[in-house]
Amino acid sequence: MATPNADHIFAALADATRRDIVLRTLAGREGVAELASHYSMSFAAVQKHIAVLERAGLVTKERTGRRKVVLTNIEGLNLARSLLDQYETLWRGRVERMTNLIASTEEIHA
Repeated sequence: MATPNADHIFAALADATRRDIVLRTLAGREGVAELASHYSMSFAAVQKHIAVLERAGLVTKERTGRRKVVLTNIEGLNLARSLLDQYETLWRGRVERMTNLIASTEEIHA
């Protein structure tokens, strides 16, 4: 599998069903069929959502006997968090610079 990038990760998380699947797999081990029972869509549609999450590196599947269990890939979630942390750092720096600029402008006009 290719290394997921930000586009794949955030496109996968843009869908409410996929976010819910990630939350459910964080809470415990559920098979594909069990996950599908939570949604008012076809089994095939749920499988497609899981495939998108797999390609983004957010979940993995493991076979346990005849059952396919979906697991959260913590490394994938950590990558998503790291990407968001980078954006937060960037924006906090920009806000701080704007605040300083406004404060220096106010001092000039005071």
